[in-house]
Amino acid sequence: MTNHPAQSNGMQSLRKEHLYKVLVIGDLGVGKTSIIRRYVHQTYSTNYRATIGVDFALKVLNWDSETVRLQLWDIAGQERFGNMTRVYYREAMGAFIVFDVTRPTTFEAVIKWKEDLDSKLMLANGQSIATVLLANKCDQGRELTNNGIKMDQFCKDHGFVGWFETSAKQHKRAAVLLAS
Repeated sequence: MTNHPAQSNGMQSLRKEHLYKVLVIGDLGVGKTSIIRRYVHQTYSTNYRATIGVDFALKVLNWDSETVRLQLWDIAGQERFGNMTRVYYREAMGAFIVFDVTRPTTFEAVIKWKEDLDSKLMLANGQSIATVLLANKCDQGRELTNNGIKMDQFCKDHGFVGWFETSAKQHKRAAVLLAS
């Protein structure tokens, strides 16, 4: 986090700025890029190419007398198998792990993504970073998430702070989640 007064026209303003790095991870094709682009640019397309390595997006939010710069790191789905995730994860303050509700194998991979994240990144106090589970493409089906009690228990058992259904296509919850 960066916390410093903003500069404007050579004069110091009272607006504080905060920079937060947030990871968006999960298997290939679960909709990470779609969620980010919907939130940052208010656009949706079915023609995204697979992310290679990492991509970045910046969303600037103004709240009261503070400016929050949310730096979203869109990490390629196949990266969990490489050695670069430690570098990509460095200095992150939070994470979203995304799965596709229509593909059960992407839900099964969530635990591996969480283990990879927890093994490579800790906060200064030794705790894991706050991680939220996103059940994406809920406009196409809810078979995996139709039991909220089981999903809540899954999150508790595996160290997630919570879970939400999302749909980048229908603009469901992406903006609300990322802004909070």
